[in-house]
Amino acid sequence: MSSGKVFVIAGAAGSGKTTVAKFLQEHYQMERVITHTTRPPRPTERDGVDYHFETPATMNKLHLLESVEYDHHRYGSSMESLEAGWQKGHDDVIVLDTKGALTYHQQLGQRAVIIFLTVSHIASLAKRMVKRGDGIRAVHSRLKSAEYHRDLHLPDELKGIANVVVNDSWEQTVAQVEQIVRQSDLEKDQSMVE
Repeated sequence: MSSGKVFVIAGAAGSGKTTVAKFLQEHYQMERVITHTTRPPRPTERDGVDYHFETPATMNKLHLLESVEYDHHRYGSSMESLEAGWQKGHDDVIVLDTKGALTYHQQLGQRAVIIFLTVSHIASLAKRMVKRGDGIRAVHSRLKSAEYHRDLHLPDELKGIANVVVNDSWEQTVAQVEQIVRQSDLEKDQSMVE
């Protein structure tokens, strides 16, 4: 097994997970973990870029760290996808819900660097969803979902483990995320010396 880490970005819808993940890809050359699904590709999607499109049989052969079933299709992330980035000498980045973040911590320990994004004013999350182009009905549906309410809060099992970033100001968020990456690099360097 390679020696990389995976930066797991979690938080409620609208908290900035995708933006932070893209920042880590662009500024730290982290590899985006490509997840797997058994649903058919949409016309613009490409296998190995958007998802790894699987059959139920090939999905069952993977070493899945976490998986969910949604609308009669399975979705999940695998050790194989993590290893693909690590073998290139890069750390990985993945956006997950808080349940998935907890699973990554339980499965990978210190190799999973959890970043939990939140905001000072929860009402701003709905505004962000509308601003990014989500329809009003979709936003209202999301705000009522059990998953949204679960992801508003850091699970007790991750308190003291996850890096909590209050994403009210992009400049402050970048500074905090860069500090988390530096700290992770220091820990990686120290473990190589030991």
